[in-house]
Amino acid sequence: GGKFAFLTLSDPTGEVEMMVFPETLSQHYDLLQVGNAVAVTVGVTVPLTLVGVPSAALFAALVVGIAMALLTLGPAGVPRKLGLAAQGTLGVYIGTMVQDDALSALGDDWLIVLGIAVSTLLLSVAAGALLGLRRDVSPLTGSLSLVAGGASGLVAIARELGGDDRVVAVLQYLRVGLVTASMPVVVTLIYHADRSRPDSAGAGQDPVAPWYVSVAMLIGLVLVGSTLGRLIRLPGAGLLGPLALTVALEVSGLSFGLSVPELLVQAGYVLIGWQAGLAFTRESLRAVGRLLPTAVALIVALGAATAGLGVLLTHVADLTLLEGYLATSPGGVYAVLATAVETGSNVTFIIAAQVVRILLMLFAAPLLARVVVWAGRRFGRQSRAITDASNEPIRVAD
Repeated sequence: GGKFAFLTLSDPTGEVEMMVFPETLSQHYDLLQVGNAVAVTVGVTVPLTLVGVPSAALFAALVVGIAMALLTLGPAGVPRKLGLAAQGTLGVYIGTMVQDDALSALGDDWLIVLGIAVSTLLLSVAAGALLGLRRDVSPLTGSLSLVAGGASGLVAIARELGGDDRVVAVLQYLRVGLVTASMPVVVTLIYHADRSRPDSAGAGQDPVAPWYVSVAMLIGLVLVGSTLGRLIRLPGAGLLGPLALTVALEVSGLSFGLSVPELLVQAGYVLIGWQAGLAFTRESLRAVGRLLPTAVALIVALGAATAGLGVLLTHVADLTLLEGYLATSPGGVYAVLATAVETGSNVTFIIAAQVVRILLMLFAAPLLARVVVWAGRRFGRQSRAITDASNEPIRVAD
């Protein structure tokens, strides 16, 4: 009268044997797989964090998820509710980057900063469109893969928007990795930055709310933000709803020192990384590998184009060439902050400009998705999907 799980095994002779286990044993095996995935992911995250890899937990979870999927050793996937919780957590976390004095930090230059952010978006879309000319990736996936901002957020909602989140995860992390890795070289060899200049970020930190207050606010923002987002049919409501509410609180000065606990941020990264990694197959991994040379060339071209926008910014705003480069860098916001502090640059302006870029990219992505899908149906060529599995959008309004 109990429930059972069936396991089919085959030996080298070709004989097949079916074994029957109580369902509790099958559940225990699933828990063991999850435990192994957690242990291995933590083991990979720690050294990556120590060497300064950005969003190390997301990258580690992506790699571990791919490996376990190919070896069929990991869990089947990330439950939908956990995925949405991770989206909401990241949305609130990104929202806390916005400070109530962000707009005033830009002063009279806010319009040119916004214009450059829009230009960066258009350049990203153009690069993504070029990537989408390949038969093994859809134009939508190509566009989302090269949008220059909010990598973790875009990976979180890529599948929901109708893109292939595996491709988006690999190429977005490739973009962030290339920009971050090249920044010390560019800053030293091209801009001749003086790292001995005094730290200009010595201003006092805003007070931080106790962790239990922040957790309670986080839960409320995720629940209310995602619910309101679904009610108004906001694409990517699980991420963008909580993000929008958090930005509103920060700008109005009513955030009360909200700070997402680091453990929850890392857990969100892990879930997003697993969500993409566990969906990989050998075929899709080979297909992504074929995209890499083209993607690297487009990312390098995007970086050069945004550096040109940085030169334009220096002619309009009272900035050095180095500050213009850092303010318009298409990724690696934490590396940008560290470099700005070390070189005595205008940290407040640079981070404000970077936040404008990230928020624009995240909120424009759903609209971008709709435009690309419409254009594909109206004019487009039907591209062959890397696999069918991840091209089915997750319906947020369920």
